[in-house]
Amino acid sequence: MFKIKGVVPPVITPFLENGEVDYEGVKTLASYLKNNVDGMFITGSYGSAALLSIEERKKVAEITINEVAGKIPVVVHTGTADSKTAAELSRHAKEIGADAVSAVGPFYYKHNADSVCDFYRQILEATGGDYPVYVYNNPQFQGYLMDLPLLKRLKGLGVHGIKDATFDIMAHANYMRVLKDDHFDIALGTEAMWLSACALGCEGYIPGLGNAFPEICHQMYIEGMNKDFDGLRITQFKVNEMRDIMYLAKSTQLAIYAMLELRGILKAYPRSPFLPASEEEKSNIKNRLMEINML
Repeated sequence: MFKIKGVVPPVITPFLENGEVDYEGVKTLASYLKNNVDGMFITGSYGSAALLSIEERKKVAEITINEVAGKIPVVVHTGTADSKTAAELSRHAKEIGADAVSAVGPFYYKHNADSVCDFYRQILEATGGDYPVYVYNNPQFQGYLMDLPLLKRLKGLGVHGIKDATFDIMAHANYMRVLKDDHFDIALGTEAMWLSACALGCEGYIPGLGNAFPEICHQMYIEGMNKDFDGLRITQFKVNEMRDIMYLAKSTQLAIYAMLELRGILKAYPRSPFLPASEEEKSNIKNRLMEINML
């Protein structure tokens, strides 16, 4: 069974200063990450999915999968506000060789359990039913929590697993206890709680920080898998300090663009209405990272 294992960052989408997608930057970042992480989660929240056209999303997925060339798994986020487009993106992802798809619940409007189930049913039908489809449970972005009874229904429909972005360790514990089995996968959607999730039996996480600092994310993963919880606690606290530093750019997503530039990996911009980190903000990020010996 396919599983999201190891360090699988939610990859940013690079843009040019004029707001157009930087497709060469997409290729550059994929080339870097394929040698440093265990998988890639693309066109998600960090990937600015809601700011991309359908054709842009398809092209980003095509370039990434072509560049990775099977070296690591690629999971394509296909969530949209409507079922038809989510199904179309999911079908396309399967056709071009993505290893799995994941979709945030239909957003903007508030939906009941029946309509959410129908949304994922259409994705499952578009991908053939035996293809890995993950629920991306992100209450902040979809606007509502998919509770445990709903997730049990989705599992019954044939959904393959969950990317848990609730930031609620009790919810994660319930997913592991009630839902996880040999046919249903649970991945953590943040680096902030890996210590706790790993202790509960999670085997893969999706860290935004992994775009620019895959090394410490990999270290944290290995410590968890080796049950070195004393070492992992130290690393987790350092990672969470780095997350504090990310907010010097006003959001973790915007900080990743700045951090990639500071590390010499890629110079890129976010797409409006997001504003890139100012020179002062980048300087503050640089100084703080140097203080903790991460630059």
